[in-house]
Amino acid sequence: MTVEETARPSAPVQAAYSYCEAVTGQQARNFAYGIRLLPADKRQAMSALYAFSRRVDDIGDGTLAPEVKRERLEATRTLLDRVRKDDVDEDDTDPVAVALADSARRFPIPLEGLDELIDGVLMDVRGATYRTWDDLAVYCRCVAGAIGRLSLGVFGTQPGAAGAHRAAAYADTLGLALQLTNILRDVREDAGNGRTYLPADDLARFGCEDGFAAPVLPSGADFAGLVHFEVRRARALFAEGYRLLPMLDRRSGACVAAMAGIYRRLLDRIERDPAAVLRGRVSLPGPEKAYVAVRGLSGLDARHIARSTVRRRT
Repeated sequence: MTVEETARPSAPVQAAYSYCEAVTGQQARNFAYGIRLLPADKRQAMSALYAFSRRVDDIGDGTLAPEVKRERLEATRTLLDRVRKDDVDEDDTDPVAVALADSARRFPIPLEGLDELIDGVLMDVRGATYRTWDDLAVYCRCVAGAIGRLSLGVFGTQPGAAGAHRAAAYADTLGLALQLTNILRDVREDAGNGRTYLPADDLARFGCEDGFAAPVLPSGADFAGLVHFEVRRARALFAEGYRLLPMLDRRSGACVAAMAGIYRRLLDRIERDPAAVLRGRVSLPGPEKAYVAVRGLSGLDARHIARSTVRRRT
């Protein structure tokens, strides 16, 4: 019997979840493609996590003065503390807090991951830049690796799954892969907003240290070389993170495979035409996303990773 069958949410909590699901459906199309494959209780919990994370991201991406952003982020951390202390009633006026608090009661969600997300967005507010990949990886773990670990709290691992003690590390690594793909996709948009995420050492190596805000890159810049270099790094992260899939139940594995598969295909497109990210946002059409979701639900990716893992051990 599932959590959903044993303890259905009350009407106020169900309304809070409905709000979070609406936010997710409107603002997170790639994410929504994956979580629709989950049973209702897990889908609701993932929507609550997304809605809270979206609130944090919106503060960081907004037009408020830095000091106001910091104040609002710390207020969000205070709200998270209330959730952590189980101090949010079901009739609270904040539907995201209500839904997240209920999810935290139902699943072993490591809520400190949301503290890490707030820390990562504060890095954005401060205008942090990154000299090396190791520096950037710290940021990526805050804003994406933490989301992977939070999600694992909802998914859980299958009883007796081989290597389950490494599941959180694989979820974290998969988050890094997705975030690096995001950074490549949004390189021009981020530059227009005064942000540079790619490591300064990598930019210098390929003659791109002047950034990407200008319509034309400087003479001598090897932008394609830079993109291909970062794509190889992302692919290695995907390969490591995908080892999580065989540890999950079928529908949770399908959710992860769908979300990761969409980003893998984005990475393929960026690799084929690196300059595309300078012309606009690279995205996948709906039918291709649906194909990736069906592939995930079929278990093809999980079985392929399981076979690869066995081959590496023998």
